[in-house]
Amino acid sequence: MAKQNSDSRRAFLKNSLGALAAFTIVPRHVLGRGYLAPSDQLTKAVIGTGGMGRGHFGYAGTRVVALCDVDRSHLKLAMDQLGDKSKGVKTFADYREVITLPEVDIVHIATPPHWHGIIAADAARAGKDIWCEKPMTATIGEGKRLVEAVQQHGRIFRLNTWFRFEDRFYGMGTTVKPIKKLVDSGLLGWPLKVTVSKHTGFDWKFYWVGKTNLEAMAVPKELDYDMWLGPAPYRPYNPHRVHQTFRGYWDYDGGGLGDMGQHYLDPIQYFLGKDDTSPVSVEVDAPQQHPDAVGTWRRITYTYADGCQIILDGDGADEKAAYIEGPKGKLYPGFRSDIQDLEKKLAAFPDPAPQQTDFVDAVKNRRKFALNEENGHRSATLVNMGKIALRLNRSLKFDPVKQEFIDDAGANALVYQPMRGPWTI
Repeated sequence: MAKQNSDSRRAFLKNSLGALAAFTIVPRHVLGRGYLAPSDQLTKAVIGTGGMGRGHFGYAGTRVVALCDVDRSHLKLAMDQLGDKSKGVKTFADYREVITLPEVDIVHIATPPHWHGIIAADAARAGKDIWCEKPMTATIGEGKRLVEAVQQHGRIFRLNTWFRFEDRFYGMGTTVKPIKKLVDSGLLGWPLKVTVSKHTGFDWKFYWVGKTNLEAMAVPKELDYDMWLGPAPYRPYNPHRVHQTFRGYWDYDGGGLGDMGQHYLDPIQYFLGKDDTSPVSVEVDAPQQHPDAVGTWRRITYTYADGCQIILDGDGADEKAAYIEGPKGKLYPGFRSDIQDLEKKLAAFPDPAPQQTDFVDAVKNRRKFALNEENGHRSATLVNMGKIALRLNRSLKFDPVKQEFIDDAGANALVYQPMRGPWTI
């Protein structure tokens, strides 16, 4: 089975790269061959048709032409949901077949996170543009290699968390734009401390914890469990490991931190101006974690070279914390501040630079999307640094240039976590 998977993967990628080599700069529609004009819809394949995947069928400017899932019951639900639009839609159990389809412009990856890096990198090598769910990758090393693959093959990449450019940002009661404007204005001073907790409007979802007493059970006939596991270590099947509750296990995600971390932290990275760097340390205060099942934590503190900090307050110990605190002022949920006449003062400063927030336009015109492989990797690194520190239950020093931990072989072993054969990225 392993040799067959390895051989078929190489064959798929060899064929797809050869067939699509001419299309690495512009979408296939621009090149003609009787396909749709650039002003029309882009075609997409959705890989992973659970609840998240099925929730994104109707994105404006796109049309679903292929679906892929290792669970046949999910594929059926997806086809039923498409209804009349399912006519002509192809279905697959193996993503390697999907990424070779010449009629697919975009692949939307909505699998569990332990698959994100491999599928996205393979899709990039096959000439596809990519829309990927958060977290971008399950490890720091996968993120580094995915960035290389996307850029080497000239692809457009979008990470699906949108708070840096639209929508009300949880308890802040506003979009991120005025927060970015405030930080850039210097009215709060520097360095800044950002506290992410239930008191500042952010829920860490500690119900995403794993179970330590799982019994081995029979695999449902509709599920290819070996393919669901993919690069993750083999463990006996139990329904709590897969689908909605997979987030509670280190092999596939990282609990509430893995689920919500990139939603909460990517905008912070943006408004602090940290899109091209990472913290130099991460400190944890948490119970000892189980080696398989994710547990809870009390506090995670990230510190940057310039003294800025991000504090993840898990147990809500600091009830009076400001969302952002600087030497000159504080910002609280609801965009409240101790700075008098804040909005009037802020009006004198320029707005943040505009962002490329239309993914369809980005693909058609080959423009880098606002949240892309580079800054997405940096905010995923925040999540993955925290996961590693929690698993080891110790504070760590980090080199943001080399993107590895300093003098800690145990932590660096989790940067490039071993993958079960034949899977590689």
